[in-house]
Amino acid sequence: LGPNGAGKTTLMRALLGLLPARSGIIRVLGGPVRRGQRSLGYMPQVRSFTAGQRLSGWDFVACAINGDRWGIPWHRRDEEREVDWALGAVGATDLAPRPLSELSGGERQRLLLAQALLGRPRLLLLDEPLISLDPRHQRAVVALVRDLQKRLDMTVLFSAHEINPLLNSIDRVLYLGHGGAALGPVEEVITAPVLSRLYRSEIEVLHVNGRIF
Repeated sequence: LGPNGAGKTTLMRALLGLLPARSGIIRVLGGPVRRGQRSLGYMPQVRSFTAGQRLSGWDFVACAINGDRWGIPWHRRDEEREVDWALGAVGATDLAPRPLSELSGGERQRLLLAQALLGRPRLLLLDEPLISLDPRHQRAVVALVRDLQKRLDMTVLFSAHEINPLLNSIDRVLYLGHGGAALGPVEEVITAPVLSRLYRSEIEVLHVNGRIF
């Protein structure tokens, strides 16, 4: 969690090996960071569908399976099975034949999540997956991600601006702000003293009807 510019996307890009560390060492899953790790799945924050509106849902997901290879995008039988598996894992098998232009924002999010699951990663990085979704679709995405995390036994790093849609699903919070960070359970991190330190401004934290403001 954290405000714009706090470093949420930068952290994910560093874990993916897309940005070098200025100092210190980054290790992921017990090893050094390197680009193209199949054990990491990633859904980026900036997502454009403009160029692929005529693609079917299946083809859109399949576009990502050879993302680490150059050349004409042809698929082996095992890769086709992997695309089918990823679509099934996110409950999007029925979206496979439909063009992107006919899909809602929530349905497109399922396809993007299916892309990120290709290769069956051990660590899934989701950068602001709730942006532009209404509350109903936000709840559906959070519930789906939590279910995938349990079924596939993987770790999920989920960035967001707002904690309330995640309250019943998160294990720990990493709150970033102004070059500082706080890591721990919600009740220890989302407090007036911690947030005031991170924002460098007086912050009050209120608990109302199971929500935090």
